[in-house]
Amino acid sequence: MKSALDSILPVQKIVLIGCLALGVFGCERSTHPGETVQHYETRGVVRGFSPDRSTIEIQHENISGFMPSMTMPFVARDQKRIADLKIGDAISFRMTVTQRDFWIDHVKKIPREDVDVAEPKHTPSFSAERDARLKEGDQMPRFSLTDQNGQGISLDTFRGQPFVLTFVFTRCPVPNFCPRMSNNFEELQTAIKTGSATLATTRLLSITLDPDYDTPKILSDYAAFRHADRRIWTFATGRAREIDALTGGFSVYRQTEGGTISHGLATALINRDGKIEKIWRGNAWTPAEVTGAIQAESK
Repeated sequence: MKSALDSILPVQKIVLIGCLALGVFGCERSTHPGETVQHYETRGVVRGFSPDRSTIEIQHENISGFMPSMTMPFVARDQKRIADLKIGDAISFRMTVTQRDFWIDHVKKIPREDVDVAEPKHTPSFSAERDARLKEGDQMPRFSLTDQNGQGISLDTFRGQPFVLTFVFTRCPVPNFCPRMSNNFEELQTAIKTGSATLATTRLLSITLDPDYDTPKILSDYAAFRHADRRIWTFATGRAREIDALTGGFSVYRQTEGGTISHGLATALINRDGKIEKIWRGNAWTPAEVTGAIQAESK
């Protein structure tokens, strides 16, 4: 039987297994002491770009020992290499993974027949995510979820105090997706504990993208691993239709592929009256930006 710790530390396991294996990738020491870098040579098909082209959405092949074939956004370290790419191009690239970050480089166009991925029935894209999304200034929609203690929570649970919400799932293997969101929330929790005025009353809400697996017990174990103070930081699961309504409202793409979840990211600040003050798309936001927004909202 797997322990809860087994289910919430996939990245560390992948790094260890990867460094013991031979094949399509290599390992080296990171610039951070004690951290290992993994390189995976793989191929895929371009499926979309972020508006500023800083992120490229790729349907990649199965990466043995690391990740099944799926469609997901990547940060390209060398923007010149992707400047001439267009949707539908087949590419080869190197994926680099550490415990802190995740990016691609060495991007090259290749023949489409060299890439072993099927054409999807529906191609997700960043432009699709922008349709019918909640906007800053909108009222936060009502919701009914269950927290890590098995207790029901709703929008009214947070009424009268600002809260920051984000979307994660405990088995997410990509260090700059869900793990980065949780790392950022740990920093925000520290800022809240040491803050004053409105910042000191702010609460945090992490909503799972994987309600079938992330039960209250799994979330409770994950919360303990993340040193979450239950007075500040809540983890929540719920019925699939509740999760779908929230991810749909915030235009967070979510699809099960190859036994894991391909997904986007969104983080939002909700004020004490239930209005959406600020939405951060993707993973580039910092805890300092959020605390700044909280303090600005209180003035």
